[in-house]
Amino acid sequence: MPPPCSRCVSQRVINLETARTLGTATGALAGSLKGAYAALYSPGRLPPSSSQFPLNRVAVVAMAAASSGIAGAAAGYQMVQHLFPPGEGSPWLCLGCGHAFRLLD
Repeated sequence: MPPPCSRCVSQRVINLETARTLGTATGALAGSLKGAYAALYSPGRLPPSSSQFPLNRVAVVAMAAASSGIAGAAAGYQMVQHLFPPGEGSPWLCLGCGHAFRLLD
């Protein structure tokens, strides 16, 4: 059970370690999908009448997905990292008032 916010006593708080993990995973997934889509369906690469998957470009799509996934994971990590308050203990963020605080376990 999450602790109440130390400022507004709201029970709607999220553990920032969990949020950072979710941000990293979501960024990696979104970056991979964007990179693969951009490599596969960018203008001028496929003939308009082609309905088959171009097997000769699988390596290009895989490399684009991997590199974009790494960039997306870094962006997701950095997006949550700036919310962390300084100090020791478990970091928490109140979803009601936006207060970030730490609790020693």
